[in-house]
Amino acid sequence: MTAASSHTGRLLVAAPVLTDPNFARSVVLLLDHDAQGALGVVLNRPTPVAVNDVLDGWAQLAGAPSVVFQGGPVGLDSALAVAVIPGEPGPEDPLGWRRVHGAIGLVDLEAPPQVLAGELGGLRVFAGYSGWTPGQLEAEIAEGAWYLVDAEPGDISCLRPELLWRAVLRRQRGALAMLATYPEDPTLN
Repeated sequence: MTAASSHTGRLLVAAPVLTDPNFARSVVLLLDHDAQGALGVVLNRPTPVAVNDVLDGWAQLAGAPSVVFQGGPVGLDSALAVAVIPGEPGPEDPLGWRRVHGAIGLVDLEAPPQVLAGELGGLRVFAGYSGWTPGQLEAEIAEGAWYLVDAEPGDISCLRPELLWRAVLRRQRGALAMLATYPEDPTLN
């Protein structure tokens, strides 16, 4: 896989046919995609657990809602964080933040939150992640389970995550935009 064929930094939007409860109507940010597989986090699965309940000092940097999100079914006992650095990229990334794509990056939760306090916008904390073995994601996309679309920095800090699936589809062109109106249960239509 070449860097040009990597989907790192893009979104996977679950097609209506994807009914697996882990991914139905999910929007996944791909944090890594290469020949070894893919890794991402589900952006629209907030939990009732407050960030402050599990990570001291990070709650004041977390965007609303300040809760932990379920990033996927893998590694639910681990946490990772994603944030946006507003503005144009500088010559060096801030200490404790690693650029994934554009303004989006991973936050080192071992770093003191004060180090990044003035730098970050839209911090999200995730319990677990979504992972695919080599070729698995490509096969799922080819089968029509996922739509691959461009991410926008605001997707990470969406104030109403329950509306993100529809919002991402609505901003696409053509037939994908029409899917934003797809009913949750088509048998009731």
